[in-house]
Order: sequence, then C-alpha cells, then structure tokens
Amino acid sequence: MTDMRRTLLWVVFTMSLVLLWDAWNKHTGAPSIFGGSPRPAAGAGSAPPSPASAGVPVAAAGSAAAAGAAAPGLPAAPAAPPAPPTGERITLTTDVVKATFDPVGGTLVRLELLGYKDTVHHAWYQPFVELFSSSAKPPAPRNVVLFEQDPKRTYLAQTGVITAQPGVALPNHLTPMAAAAGERELRDGANELVLRFESPSVDGVKLVKTYTLRRGEYTIGVTHELVNQGDRPVSPQLYLQLARDGQPPEGESSFYFTFTGPALYTDATKFVKVDFKDIEKGKAEIPKSAGDGWIGMVQHYFASAWLLPGDEAREFRVQKVADNLYAIAMVLPMGEVSPGSSKLLKATLFAGPQEENALAALAPGLELVKDYGWFTILAKPLFWLLDKLHGVLGNWGWSIVALVVLLKIAFYWLNASAYRSMAKMKAVAPRMTELRERYKDKPQQMQQEMMRIYREEKVNPLGGCLPILVQMPFFIALYWVLLSSVEMRGAPWIGWIHDLAQPDPYFILPLLMTASTLFQTWLNPTPPDPVQARMMWIMPLMFSVMFFFFPAGLVLYWLTNNILSIAQQWYINRKLGVMK
Repeated sequence: MTDMRRTLLWVVFTMSLVLLWDAWNKHTGAPSIFGGSPRPAAGAGSAPPSPASAGVPVAAAGSAAAAGAAAPGLPAAPAAPPAPPTGERITLTTDVVKATFDPVGGTLVRLELLGYKDTVHHAWYQPFVELFSSSAKPPAPRNVVLFEQDPKRTYLAQTGVITAQPGVALPNHLTPMAAAAGERELRDGANELVLRFESPSVDGVKLVKTYTLRRGEYTIGVTHELVNQGDRPVSPQLYLQLARDGQPPEGESSFYFTFTGPALYTDATKFVKVDFKDIEKGKAEIPKSAGDGWIGMVQHYFASAWLLPGDEAREFRVQKVADNLYAIAMVLPMGEVSPGSSKLLKATLFAGPQEENALAALAPGLELVKDYGWFTILAKPLFWLLDKLHGVLGNWGWSIVALVVLLKIAFYWLNASAYRSMAKMKAVAPRMTELRERYKDKPQQMQQEMMRIYREEKVNPLGGCLPILVQMPFFIALYWVLLSSVEMRGAPWIGWIHDLAQPDPYFILPLLMTASTLFQTWLNPTPPDPVQARMMWIMPLMFSVMFFFFPAGLVLYWLTNNILSIAQQWYINRKLGVMK
C-alpha cells in the first residue's frame, strides 16, 4: 500500500511538472504538448489581409443539399468587379453596441461592445502600479472590440450572393454598395436603427442588404433581397461568412487554455469546434450539409454566430483564405429568380458576450459556445445553481462562496470519511516508522506487518484518497464554470477585488490560498518516507505559483474550498485526538 501511495504521489508530481511546462510553452508561443489549438502566427511585420482578399465561397452546382462535395475557394472567372479603395464608413450606435460598416460589400468591419471594458489596455495590475507611481492617472479602459480590421487584427462578418451559372457574377462582399440615408444613433424612445445598402446591377442583378439593430440586443437582423433586373433567370446562393485571423485574443492568459476558432452546430452532429491548424492543413472535419444549424467564431468570453430562422437546406464551409486568415461559411440556395422578380432571405447575426441563458434562447445549442469541455454535463447545472444564488445575493463573489459551501455540505459525509481515514493513518504513523526501521532489510515481512496493523486498527490506506477523487469532477467542472463565465468579467467582490475575471492586483488571495494549502498539508499525516514528506510540501508551493496569475474568482473558489476543508479536517482530527 505504501508503494502504491508513493507511486500516486510521483504521478501527481510529474503531472504538475508537465502542466507547468505546458503553460510555459504557451507563454513563449511554442505549441502546447496537449495539442491545444496552436494558432498560426502571422509573418514578421505582416499585416492581416484586407477584406478584398477574403475569399468568396464557390457556388455549388445543383441544390445545396446535394452539393457537399464542392470545394470551397476563391471565385473562378468571371470574377466580381474589383473593389475600389474603401469609402467612407458608416457607424451605428445603440445602447449596447457601436457597429461600423464598410460600403464595400456592406460588410460589418468593427463592433464595440459598450457594456464591456477592454482589460488588455488597462492591466489588472494597474492599481498596484498606481501605488508607486506619481504619473497622471492612466486613461480609462476602452470598450471591448469584437469585429475589427486593423494592421494587427482581422475579424469580419461578410455576406454576398454567388451562383454556379456559367458567365454570371452576382454581388458579393467585394462589391461596392451605396448606403441609404437615415438615423445613425439610437435616440431616446426609439427601439431600432436600420441601415440599408444597395449594390449596383451586376449582370442585371442587384442586392439590397438591410441591417436592423435593436435596443438592448447583441443580435443584428440582416435581410438580403435579390432583385433580378435582367432578361434571364438566375439561381443564386446566399453565403453568410465569418472571417478571422488565427491569433488568440490579445492578452489571453498563458496559464490556462481557452478555445479560439470556428465552430458550428447541427442537430445531427451537435457542437463541433474547428482548430485553425486543421484548416491550415486541410484536415478540418465538418458536416457538409444539413437542414438546420448555425456557424460561429468563438473566443474567451465572446462569440459571433450566423443564425437562420427556419429549417432550410444549407452547406457548411471552412477555408484558409490567405496567410493567417480563415473563414467559416453557410451557403443557402435561394431558388430560381425570374426576370423582373425578387427573392428575400432573412438571417440573424449574433455578436456579443457568452451569456449562457441569453444564448440558449436564441438558437438550439448556441449556449455551447461557452465551452466547458468534457465537464459540460456537470458544469451546466453548477452554473444554473450559481446563477440562482446570484439572483438572491446580488454579488458574484459571494455567490461563488455560497456555491462552494453548498458543495461542501453535499459532500460532507464523504469528506468526513476521508479525513477520518487520514486521522487514523496519522495515529498509526509512529508504528509505521518503527516498522520501517526494524524491517528495513526485510521488505516483504515489513509489508506483512504493516497490513496486520492496518487490519487491527481498521485503517484503509487509500481511504483518504478515494472520497476526494469522487468529488474532483465536480470541483473541476466548477473551475471551468468560473473560467468561462463572462458574468465574472468586471464583477466586483469586496474591497480591492473589482474584477473577478482578473488576477488579484495585490496578490492577497493567492497568498492566502498558498498559506491555507500549506496549513492543510500540515494537518495531513506525514509520510514515513522522507522523500514523500518533502514532496508533500513542494507540490503545494508549485501549484500556488499558477494561482498568482489566475482570475480572482478562481482563487476565491479554491481558497473557500481550502478553508472549509481545513475546518472539517481540524474538527475530525481533534475529535479523534490526533492533533499535532
């Protein structure tokens, strides 16, 4: 049994080293040893491509449902007219977003989320710096920018129309369009803003694209009306596309991994994430077509997605558009449009925070962009309970504390069993040490004597490990709930903790967490093996290093768990008379 405990201890220690090394790899830009989602970096000094270089999906012959084999790529001749230099951009402002559109293609090229502040340009350690700085107060943090097009980033929402008809080119996201006059800012008492783009006639076909932004909503209604002014019928296909560079969001932590990249959902395949590296290698596996579903682009805390109202046939495409630029698209047939007639198709663009309840109400499976990984089955009910506690307490920090208290109550008797087992091990530890000295040259006899003592004292050497292992999935799931929940972003707790999604600026919580972990180690039985005994003290210190860079909400959760565990273990040790 002692050998088994030693083996388990070394396994844990080795995994700790591996996790620390992997965190360092991601911090220095090296690929994760767990596969992760390494993003192809842009070449030195290179800028992301302009929207004109983002690929137009190739139209598939026949119906969308039967056209799954069509390969995505850049348009074949005849190509759409070359886009002129970008004209004057148009900005619409509501109470929650500030959206900027480019008349080239009527493309959404920038989206500010007015209710969320950019923590990258207002560092989490800023309060600490201000204590020792006599300089003027730094500027207020800017708003989070989701869609963007500048020398560092490209993230765009694009739409257009394509066809497989030979010799026919239709308006797409490269086509210059004219914007209609109208309100550009949501006024008091108004509930929506409307922006209408109209393309010139391309081969006798005109596209009218209308955006509708509503008060308090992160969804944008997008209506596409194709008007056939020519003398022959056309068979258009509408594409809805999200194009993004392969870089992780600026300021992403090197000490924990969150997914960045395309995703899609269908009722048949459920939620599918697509790594940029798989698109780069041409190995991305996605469903080719379906009668339902949506596409999206996911990053930590925020996401965008194209949603459709009905069960219309659609294709799914992913492609590498250019160096460090990738796209995911849905392509939908619009049916034949005869001369003198028009066809209209509505879609919804979501772009905003990953608020789980709001996402679930928008489309089936959309809440899955808030990625809990393998622990979704446990994480979702834990978030539900955390959300209910917040509804009562009104503070996310105290809600975290309350949730940990409820979990400790639920597992009280299981923990009590573990701590009683540890206490008994501590009681027989002197006898174990004496046996090791007496039979150090007779290992087989030593094991027999140790097993005899365990039987007489009714001690299970693994009794302290198994109950804790049973609980680990729940606490790991809660870890992912706190790491993934945008509700923690900008949420204060008490005093110096103004943002539970950022590290503690004064390192108070990590220091308390380290102290509590070391105290808990002191309460545990000391292994008779000197190497094991040293390892018991080294491992908590190694783990504590990472907590100095973890969000304060996560550290608060671990600290609360440690304090409650210490209280229960102290009580049981004292009751059994094995206090140090």
